[in-house]
Amino acid sequence: MAFRPIVLALAAASSLCLHSDATALPPSQSIIFEDAIVAEAGGMHNVHITYSRPLDGELSLHYGSCDVAAASDCHHMLGRTHVGSHALAKRHKAHPSQRPTKFVWLPPTDMPSEGCLHAFSGETLVGRSAPVTLKKRKERRWVAAADIMDAEGPWFDGVVYLKEKEPDEVFVASAKSKTIGILGGGMSGLMTAHLLDSVGFHEWTIVEASSRIGGRVHTAYLNGTTPDQYQYQEMGPMRFPVSLTYADTNETLQIMDHRMVFQLADVLNEQNGNSSEFQVNFIPWIQSAANDPADTDKRRPDGTIPGDAEVAANPAYADNANLTYSNATAVAEAEAAYDTWSHAEDRERIALIAKNVYAAHKLSVEEGLFDFSEAGYIKYVLGQGNNISDEVDTFQDNFPSWLYDDVYFAATEWRTIDQGLSRLPAAFGPQVLNRTIFQTAVQGMVWNETSEKMTINFRNENLFDIEPETMEFDYAVVAVPFTRVRLWRLPDYTSLLSRAINTLNYDPACKVALHYKTRFWEHLEYPIIGGCGDTNIPGIGSICYPSYKINSTLPGVILASYEENTMARSLGALTEEQHVAYVQRAMIETHGIIAQEQYTGAYDRICWEFNEYQAGAWCDPLVGQQELYLPAYFHTEKHTVFVGEHTSYTHAWIWSALESAVRGTSQLLLDMGLVDEAKEITEFWMARWISM
Repeated sequence: MAFRPIVLALAAASSLCLHSDATALPPSQSIIFEDAIVAEAGGMHNVHITYSRPLDGELSLHYGSCDVAAASDCHHMLGRTHVGSHALAKRHKAHPSQRPTKFVWLPPTDMPSEGCLHAFSGETLVGRSAPVTLKKRKERRWVAAADIMDAEGPWFDGVVYLKEKEPDEVFVASAKSKTIGILGGGMSGLMTAHLLDSVGFHEWTIVEASSRIGGRVHTAYLNGTTPDQYQYQEMGPMRFPVSLTYADTNETLQIMDHRMVFQLADVLNEQNGNSSEFQVNFIPWIQSAANDPADTDKRRPDGTIPGDAEVAANPAYADNANLTYSNATAVAEAEAAYDTWSHAEDRERIALIAKNVYAAHKLSVEEGLFDFSEAGYIKYVLGQGNNISDEVDTFQDNFPSWLYDDVYFAATEWRTIDQGLSRLPAAFGPQVLNRTIFQTAVQGMVWNETSEKMTINFRNENLFDIEPETMEFDYAVVAVPFTRVRLWRLPDYTSLLSRAINTLNYDPACKVALHYKTRFWEHLEYPIIGGCGDTNIPGIGSICYPSYKINSTLPGVILASYEENTMARSLGALTEEQHVAYVQRAMIETHGIIAQEQYTGAYDRICWEFNEYQAGAWCDPLVGQQELYLPAYFHTEKHTVFVGEHTSYTHAWIWSALESAVRGTSQLLLDMGLVDEAKEITEFWMARWISM
């Protein structure tokens, strides 16, 4: 924001006074306010000043009538501090001559509509602004989220957050020389670094435990190939929902929140000069196809698994085992009652989630959807017995009835990243790699109350060393999953935050990708053209076929098994060889002997719960955890901000990690009094896709 100072009249030049001789400033004027100050009652602002001459001692800023002569006559005080050579000004050593130039103002809603800002040194008036323009707090795109923010709804309220602090605690905005330790180089850590850089905050360092950036974004390029050879599969996130079109009405709902991913790609592409080395391009993703394997125990005459279209067309292929219930009528009635309560079939609710996931989350909390899982609702609200409840939805599912995943997976249009999702974190490379410390696994954090600095403990040389190696930062942004953080020695955080760290639930997932000489599945009697199907083979789960280079002559890679939850834990106990061999045998059962003939022996296998850097595939809060723990992430305790998909409203998606970084970075900046910068980030990253 351009800063044009206005030099106010001195007593010796009464003809230049703003109002009258009574408003003139004495020759001791030292403070010059920025010009054209616009205040929003009930909002938050940074006030910028310059020093026209040295000032030492107490400095306080006030708002009141433009002709006041004493601080006590003003409507309210913004805050007070000490500057210059005064002994108490040492806290401002990062500012030139210990004289800060940016301050935080929270204009109250009852402030007079006409007035000026005044600077006092003790009882001496040392500066006065031009009349302030007062505006009522309006719903602007960059503060739209704040207008409906609360602990259990969309985001956190920055104004309330600042008001909760001691009056002078954040009155002085910090200099941008504060050091920031970003712990974790996954998507939320990378996004945090980018956001800090974007507002001129460059004293940050990423500390990453592994030897790569990207975290759970992990594309496997098999058989020693490079991305442009198109022999890859996604071992982490795979795709992005774009829109949902209803076949009966042709109505299309745009799924807005994931737009942040597309926006990020545009920003990084421009930042990297559209270099082909780092370019992020999106291509269509095929979520389902007619001949994807079907979940049935029936087989074709040749022993292979029929596709979805075949099962739909031929009742002989239908699997009726799952339709056998102890009381089919009770099951159907319970399912219908649950769908009505959860709004599973409510197109208006689905549209709200697609348009504004924050508002939908808030409404879901108010309606109690976070209080019950499906089985819990059927048992405890509908009064069905254990068996009926478990038949409808296993008691193993103790997750809230929050429908965002249902909306995402109902999408009819999807995108993925050409040459693999790992290109997205790679695009941060030019910005972050020279400020990232790899192979440094944090093991603890120690808060110094006196210096207000955080020490990071780690052991790189010898894990058996009693004394750890250390790094010290002014602030820490923790972008590491709680599955790992809960093993650290941590400062004495509040009970709520500590419980969130120690107990928040994560799901396991295992993936196996297999490499074949050709894309043989596209040339079978029933060609399989992309998409994900399921089989009834235990432990296989979903089978996904590449959406790129359809019908090419290149070798190919199938995501031959994608299994989650309890079954993933059983698979994770297998040796890698046992697991891969089991999956390859399933591919022969699915496609025929050609899968044996075409297999090259190259593979990748990841069970995320047993990955040393992650210890879980994604966060999946249990009933009661989401609405209880979410507010804990919106408070900066001991200069620590927690980000990551586990701190977002939705989980397991790249956008969730990015959204958490926008919230966390804004929260960090507000904690330092950098309101202008927090607003800039929120306006740029939220206003582009969210519609309030």
